[in-house]
Amino acid sequence: MTTSTPWEDWDHVLKIDPDKELPEGVTYGDLCATGTDAIEIGGTMGITEENMADVIEACAEHDVPLYQEPSSPDVVLRDDALEGYLIPTVLNAGSPFWITGAHKEWVRLDGDFDWERTTTEAYIVMNPEADVATYTEADCDLDADDVAAYATVAERMFGQEIVYVEYSGTFGDEEIVEAAGEATTESTLFYGGGIHDYDSARTMAQYADVVVVGDLAHDEGVEAVRKTVEGASDA
Repeated sequence: MTTSTPWEDWDHVLKIDPDKELPEGVTYGDLCATGTDAIEIGGTMGITEENMADVIEACAEHDVPLYQEPSSPDVVLRDDALEGYLIPTVLNAGSPFWITGAHKEWVRLDGDFDWERTTTEAYIVMNPEADVATYTEADCDLDADDVAAYATVAERMFGQEIVYVEYSGTFGDEEIVEAAGEATTESTLFYGGGIHDYDSARTMAQYADVVVVGDLAHDEGVEAVRKTVEGASDA
């Protein structure tokens, strides 16, 4: 019998980067009140225990599920305010380190790993200009068939609950996201990248189960995020 997961019921996730400032006058409480289904706290560069802790503390008093997406083991926080940890594994990384190597080191060094609250996200990184692509040396030269095959491997071979098509910083190819959606029947498909208004959120929510919004919160603020929540919900 398949156990249900929280993200099966989500439409929208707001990703907050602790290394980035919020627009003037915007608080974390304002962002928590946009209607997003969950908040994921994480980023690729400049992440520390201190700035992670600040964001978690600021969001914890609001009624929205909080998840940490740590970029490395040294910024993982044991905090009861967190629902859990979403750990990226980059399927198309140029080095095995970002597929399983970093994870092996984490487990080796952490004798008290919180398995009950830990879920991996099978990333397929698609924007070669993004920090995450550079960081992981990802092969982003993939067509729809390639991405569908990666999504199938994630779901069928590795049993991943979350498959994440990541175009970080740019709006993705609808055909490719659609192919990933058609390839996944049990995994929850996340899409992130270039979601900036109602229409872009609704477009990608036609193919992905969950739309992830990140930079918009830091660049535009509350109303822009709220419009993407509406678009994701209406698809």
